[in-house]
Amino acid sequence: MNTTVIYLFYAFLAILILSFAAERILDWLNIRNWPKVLPDLIRDIFPEEKFMEVRQYQLVNYKIGFIEATITSIITIGFLYFGGFAWLDGVARSFSSNLIVQSLIFFGIIAVATFIIRLPFDIYDTFVIESRFGFNTTTPRIYITDQLKSALLTILIGVPLFSLIVFLYQKTGEYFWVLVWLVISIFALFMSLFYSSLIVPLFNKQTPIPEGELRTAIEEFAHKAGFKVKDIYVIDSSKRSSKANAYFTGLGPEKRIVLYDTLIKDFSIDEILAVLAHEIGHYKHHHTTIGLITSIVQTGLILFVFSLFVKPGSELTEVLCNAAAGARQVTPSFYMGLIGFTLLFSPISAIIGLIFNSISRRHEFQADAYVAEHQMQGYLQSALKKLSVNHLSNPFPHPLYVKVYYSHPPLIERLKALENTSRREPQGNGF
Repeated sequence: MNTTVIYLFYAFLAILILSFAAERILDWLNIRNWPKVLPDLIRDIFPEEKFMEVRQYQLVNYKIGFIEATITSIITIGFLYFGGFAWLDGVARSFSSNLIVQSLIFFGIIAVATFIIRLPFDIYDTFVIESRFGFNTTTPRIYITDQLKSALLTILIGVPLFSLIVFLYQKTGEYFWVLVWLVISIFALFMSLFYSSLIVPLFNKQTPIPEGELRTAIEEFAHKAGFKVKDIYVIDSSKRSSKANAYFTGLGPEKRIVLYDTLIKDFSIDEILAVLAHEIGHYKHHHTTIGLITSIVQTGLILFVFSLFVKPGSELTEVLCNAAAGARQVTPSFYMGLIGFTLLFSPISAIIGLIFNSISRRHEFQADAYVAEHQMQGYLQSALKKLSVNHLSNPFPHPLYVKVYYSHPPLIERLKALENTSRREPQGNGF
């Protein structure tokens, strides 16, 4: 066996082991980063009993997360070490000589195995942990239906899309990545435009906010902010969880703001308007468009680098595939190359994640600042505090954990930033 293959195989193992160790260290640092004294900024929302409840919720999730990550990592590392991907390659080839069929079988088995491994943990999280802390409102029937719908969507959307990608790889040679990039970009644009109107209704009911005081207040504020939208929608999130939230989605005429029904139930009109202003702030700063363009550019760069590693007849491709096969001799293929590239690229992917999380956190501060421009920062502070309590979120994450995982700034940082704007500007009633 080529020594380069051996070295790359052990590099794959080292990447998996070091990634697992780094993630567990970050989790440990995060769970230990708990102050003995509550900061004054959140003392009004965290009485001692609630403070301890948040702590318990974080600890329970930390423990179950550690168990799941350990089991998943052991299986993945063992599968690689004992040549599991080489065995799976043989299974796929035994069914067909067609590369598209082989690729679908290969990744289909991986998807099913991953689902089976994670399912018990997901069930435990939903029906034990989330129920224990009063969040879960999902019935077994809804849960099973959601799983079936998700699987069906994966088959109906994922299988044709992936088959097209493999077909382009077969037919267009080393520049296949350009056409694949175009296909993925069109798909991403389509989903950005129509996800909320086509996919979400399969799981949740979305309805325009009914006539009344809240709708009038929202329409007046949207007009004042110069925000043209077909409607503001309410989603029936309470059928699965008591947690509250809101989000902005879509582009151009398809843009919409969606409020959870739990948000409307538990928050005042002024607090809802502040949350709405934050979402409009994302639109005003073009965050959705920037995110989409950045994602498309990133995808293109990754596909270009991938095309350098996976070329029919390339010695580099052969090395990559054999290393992914557990340092065993296999016939190079698109799907084995994709496995090897994913393992090799994972450290770079982690670095890219750091950059994009940093950008996302900056966008959140900008959206908060937009709220302050309308002198509603006090209401947003109140809403953020309620959301933190509503989710039993960790208000004291470790700074390093935030840099790696957080797409939103921690509660304390957002409150302090809004507090600074309060000192600079008079507090108004939002209009």
